[in-house]
Amino acid sequence: MPLDPQARAVLDQIPLLSDEVVLALEPSVLRQAFGAMPGAGGPVEPVARVENRRLPGPAGEIPVRIYAPSQQRGLPALVYFHGGGFVICDLETHDGTCRSLANAIGCIVVSVEYRLAPEHKFPAGPEDCYAATRWVAEKGAEIGVDTSRVCVGGDSAGGNLTAVVALMARDRGGPSLRHQLLIYPVANHDFDTASYLENKEGYLLSREMMRWFWNHYLARPEDGRNPYASPLRAASFAGLPPAHVITAEYDPLRDEGEALAARLARDGVPTTQVRYDGVFHGFFAMTQALDTAKRAVAEAAAAVRAKL
Repeated sequence: MPLDPQARAVLDQIPLLSDEVVLALEPSVLRQAFGAMPGAGGPVEPVARVENRRLPGPAGEIPVRIYAPSQQRGLPALVYFHGGGFVICDLETHDGTCRSLANAIGCIVVSVEYRLAPEHKFPAGPEDCYAATRWVAEKGAEIGVDTSRVCVGGDSAGGNLTAVVALMARDRGGPSLRHQLLIYPVANHDFDTASYLENKEGYLLSREMMRWFWNHYLARPEDGRNPYASPLRAASFAGLPPAHVITAEYDPLRDEGEALAARLARDGVPTTQVRYDGVFHGFFAMTQALDTAKRAVAEAAAAVRAKL
């Protein structure tokens, strides 16, 4: 379908970076530019409790932010990994999304500030995310979590990390996870799918920007064949938790996300996959501007809640 009018209005407010500019940028510059985009720091939903904390990690403490929708203890938990191409974004950029999910699901959300590339290349990010998830599943009672009801989720690079943590948990003997929420996930080190070619520029995330992210994330190109970097390359998805996969029509990552959903279902994992037409990569966070984003958050929350 044509680009949604609300989505077009959002794009018209965002100064899209040309591929030439992207390729010349230093990560610190892009981090600053992303934080200054229209809508950053806009209205957010109130939640009952917000707490910053540090959890033990493989290379030092991992900052996390905990969101509770009520003062009730024994709530289920969603461990959330932010997007940003493994290079940009942090707890602040995804504060609004985490608040919305905490309220909509009725769970504690633990947002993880994993180490970023290129300062910390693969597999630093996945290892931090796995360590944080283990802590929530083992010691989450300290923050009011029912440790028998833990799931993982994330958007874009965070969707990749969600799939990878689910694989790690299976491969390493735990923790047991109830669900995985994969929001337009980065699933494969491959830039030649139909959606990459159809949506290579003009829709916020470009093909060349993804090359830039991957080049900063991987220490060497062959690391892209590792299933913990490209989860679509895993030999099997058997034994993974149920999944809800979100894709966007005008997104270079659309096809790899849908291929991941198909592989999960083929290997016996209960999987729902929803493509949201007329919108682009990043839409899920834009609930202040897009009716489609409000619907996606509500449907994602219902899918997670059903497994918790």
